[in-house]
Amino acid sequence: MSLTSRDKAIIKTLDKFRVMDRDSIAELFFAGLKNPKYAANNVLLRLLRDGEIQRSTAFIPYCYFGPSIQMKAQSHKIGHFLAILNVYKEMLKLGDLESFLVEPKYGRKKDGCCEPDIYAHFRRTPFFIEVQKTVYSANQMDEKLERYVQLYDSGIIAKPFPHVLILSDQRYAIDENYPFKVFQSESFTEFMSSLRSEPAPVNRPSEGGVRIVVK
Repeated sequence: MSLTSRDKAIIKTLDKFRVMDRDSIAELFFAGLKNPKYAANNVLLRLLRDGEIQRSTAFIPYCYFGPSIQMKAQSHKIGHFLAILNVYKEMLKLGDLESFLVEPKYGRKKDGCCEPDIYAHFRRTPFFIEVQKTVYSANQMDEKLERYVQLYDSGIIAKPFPHVLILSDQRYAIDENYPFKVFQSESFTEFMSSLRSEPAPVNRPSEGGVRIVVK
């Protein structure tokens, strides 16, 4: 059976996010139907049967992978990628999401280059987003942000340099005066809500940044 345009879109999105749960696939691709989860199940089972996608039954709801993704069915990375997917869904609901890249590469980590979880362009504002589900020590967080400073200094990224947003239940003491804005919040939705009252940058940047348009 030939692939439909929706089949191809699902496979492409699975490759983009590495892994997606059934409910998220239903939300993103079958929302207009009477029973999105039932419709998603039927399509995903057909794609699985035809060898177009992979599946992990270690999670409920089941999780699905693109055909070229190499990941164990119980990998600890699955939770991380699902958290990135949740940020994407949040940003879609808030509107004006122009681009969203998962783990973009700007160099080799062993050479000191940072590896953002997300690059997003949202409401005409660029962001690097860290989805921090594990608790870092102060030194680990300082090291992570220093990698962003090295990326800033490299000139690889056109100015204005993206804001760095750390999404975590843990609040970190970030005292350095970085050349870009650093924000912290528990979720992207909460971050946007905080901007409606008073922006809360962790530091003052040495140069002006793009001011996000809050609607």
